Amino acid sequence: MRQARFRGAAVAVIAAGTLLASAACGDSFDDGGAPAQQTSGPAALQILIGSSGDAETKAVQDAASAWASKSGNTATVTPAQDLTQQLGQALAGDNPPDVFYVDAGRFADYASVGALEPYGDKVDNPNDFYQSLKDTFTFDGKFYCAPKDFSTLALEINTDLWTKAGLTDADIPTTWDQLTAAAQKLKAKGTMPLAIADTRDRVGAFMVQSGGWIVSKDGKQATADSAENVAALTYVQSLLKGGLAAYPKALDAGWGGEAFGKGKAAMTIEGNWIKGAMTNDFPKIKYTVHELPAGPKGKGTLSFTNCWGIAAKSKFKDQAIDFVKAMTTVDQQMTFAKAFGVMPSRQSARDQYTAAFPADKAFIDGAEYAQGPVNAPKMDSVLADFDASLNTLAKADPKQLLGTLQKNTQANLGG
Repeated sequence: MRQARFRGAAVAVIAAGTLLASAACGDSFDDGGAPAQQTSGPAALQILIGSSGDAETKAVQDAASAWASKSGNTATVTPAQDLTQQLGQALAGDNPPDVFYVDAGRFADYASVGALEPYGDKVDNPNDFYQSLKDTFTFDGKFYCAPKDFSTLALEINTDLWTKAGLTDADIPTTWDQLTAAAQKLKAKGTMPLAIADTRDRVGAFMVQSGGWIVSKDGKQATADSAENVAALTYVQSLLKGGLAAYPKALDAGWGGEAFGKGKAAMTIEGNWIKGAMTNDFPKIKYTVHELPAGPKGKGTLSFTNCWGIAAKSKFKDQAIDFVKAMTTVDQQMTFAKAFGVMPSRQSARDQYTAAFPADKAFIDGAEYAQGPVNAPKMDSVLADFDASLNTLAKADPKQLLGTLQKNTQANLGG
C-alpha cells in the first residue's frame, strides 16, 4: 500500500548488506570489466517492479508490450513480492534484471557500489524532470536514472469537522502560526486537530520548512543538529504537548490516513496515496487538499519517488535506455497517472495532470520545493533509530534527539 512509507528496516539492511558486502569482497560492480553488450538481434529485457496492485502491474505490462512490439524486442515484467530484498540479492548476483524500480531511499546504496548504470543524461530532455527529483537520483555528481513518478505530502482537511468548528476557507493555514491558530479553534470544539505520523517521513517536512534537513545537499555532511531542525522539532513538540496534534497510534489508527478517515482528526499530513484509501475505505468523508503551511524559511514538503534503474551488469543497456525513454514520455506518464494514481515526473506533463486531476493540484505544486529522502548509503539503521526517537518527541529534548542523529549520521558518512 502506498501509505506504507515506513520501510522494513531489517529486510532493507539485509538486502543492502548483501550488495555492499559483495562489492567489498571482490565481486565488484566497478572492476574495470564492463559486461559484453549484445549488438545485434532482439533483446530480451527482464523488468522487475514493486507494484502497488493489479492496476499498476497491468499498466506497466501493457506499456512494455507496446514498446516490445514497436522495437522488435521482448520485455518481461515481473512484480516483486519484496522488491528491496529481491533486487538487493539480484544486483549482488551475476544476472540481475535489466530494468527495475529503485526506491529513492535505496538509491544511494546501489549507486555507491556501482550496481547502477548512470544513464540519466541519455534520456530525452533530462532537464524536463523536476529538479528535486533529479537531485534525488544524483550521486557523486552523476544523474543516474530517470524518475518514474512521484508523490508529495500535503495537508488534508475534513470539511465537515472544519465547518462544525466554525472555520472557513479563510482559516486554511498557510503558515505555522495559522496552523496553530486553526488547531486551537478545533481543539476548543472538542475535535483532535491534526494526526501526524511519528516518522521522519512526516515530521521531516517541518524540518524542511524551517530550512533544515538531515544531510547536506551532496549527502556528504550531517546537518541534523542545526538550529533550524531544533526549531522544527520544538514546534511539532508544542503541537503534541498542547493537544493540537497526535500520533496515529494515540488515535487507535495505524497511519494518519486511517485516523483522518475515521473522523478522529480534522487534519492530517499525507501523500496522494491517501486518495485510494479515502475512496475505498472512507468514501463518506468529504475533504480538501492544500499545500503544507510554510515555516520560518518558506514552503517545504517531502517527496517519495522511484526511478527506472538499469543494471550495470545488463548486456542490453542501449535497449534498456530506449525502454526507459518510452516509459517516461508525457503521454505514457499520463497513462500511468490515470491507471494507478501517480504524478508524472516531467514538468511538461504538469498542466495535463492538473487538468485531469484538479483536486490534486497541491500535491504537484509541492514538486517545486520538495525534499527527497536522505541521499547517502547505509543510512537505514541510523534513520530507523531517529524514527524510534520521534516516538518520544512530546517529552524528549529536541536538541538531544537531533544531537544523537547528528553523531550517528556523521559516523556513518565517515567523518
